[in-house]
Amino acid sequence: MNKLMNYSSLLYLTLDGHVELEKYRYVYFVVVLTVYLLIISCNGLVIYVIFTNKHLHEPMYIFIAALLCNALFGTTALYPKLLTDLFSEIQVVSFESCIFQSFCIYTYAASEFMLLSVMAYDRYVSICNPLRYATIVKMSTVKKLLFLCWCVPSCEMGIVAILTYQSKLCKFKLNRIYCNNSSMIKLACGDVSIRNSYGLFILSIVVFPPLTFVFFSYIRIISICLKNSKDFRRKALQTCFPHLLIFTSFSITSCFEIINTRLEGNVPHIFSMIMSVENLVIPPLLNPVIYGLKLKEILNRIQKMGWKNKICICHVIEHKPVFIH
Repeated sequence: MNKLMNYSSLLYLTLDGHVELEKYRYVYFVVVLTVYLLIISCNGLVIYVIFTNKHLHEPMYIFIAALLCNALFGTTALYPKLLTDLFSEIQVVSFESCIFQSFCIYTYAASEFMLLSVMAYDRYVSICNPLRYATIVKMSTVKKLLFLCWCVPSCEMGIVAILTYQSKLCKFKLNRIYCNNSSMIKLACGDVSIRNSYGLFILSIVVFPPLTFVFFSYIRIISICLKNSKDFRRKALQTCFPHLLIFTSFSITSCFEIINTRLEGNVPHIFSMIMSVENLVIPPLLNPVIYGLKLKEILNRIQKMGWKNKICICHVIEHKPVFIH
């Protein structure tokens, strides 16, 4: 029996990060379910509008659709498991499933940085070199960039997952509500210097190049805007501000999560847990709202869809047959 328990403990980890779960279980469940349904419906709506309207088959809108698809991928790695845990007496996850969840969430975050960088490049070319935009940002270029945005992070995080899988665990409790690689490495026995070194290397190439690129892109965009008319500045800011807002928010939260996880600062547990899921709540919720409302083409298409539905409903009501009993 003891051998079986020891063997089982090697396969399963306990997620011990939930705060007062017994007291607020149903409240948490309703909030999480509502957020997840909103993310699916809002992101799905904007994706549907972009892909069903040929007028929106342009690089900027395709990158927006890719960003929203990435949000659906990342949130699906978290919310179904989280909803299940909220109704479970013991929050456990198999070691293999934990690695897979970590891989998906890390891939989502790395892809998000790359997609936001690609969108900055798209805005940079359209504002700073508009006459050559069509020749520089071609559809073939868009496809290659999107392939890199998902393929490169998948390969990087795949190696992280393999290294983590090879670890021998001495502890089996994560003070988290979902799995991440840094927390799992702390459970390992023996020398983990290679895993930590590779993690820092991946971190440096995932976070800092996009931050640097976006920073210098917007310096160049601002300098161009200052030399042009007020109308030009207004149009440029209309397309750039949503992207810059999302990128800044995502970067700040990611940096906090990285520092807090690795250095284990004296941060209140509840605040740490909120910040750990912020990038899987705020950007997926705000992206479709910001891009759907700020960009006129998308907003107009959504409004037209609403009017069409109203017309169809009215048409059905007007022609509804009357039965005389």
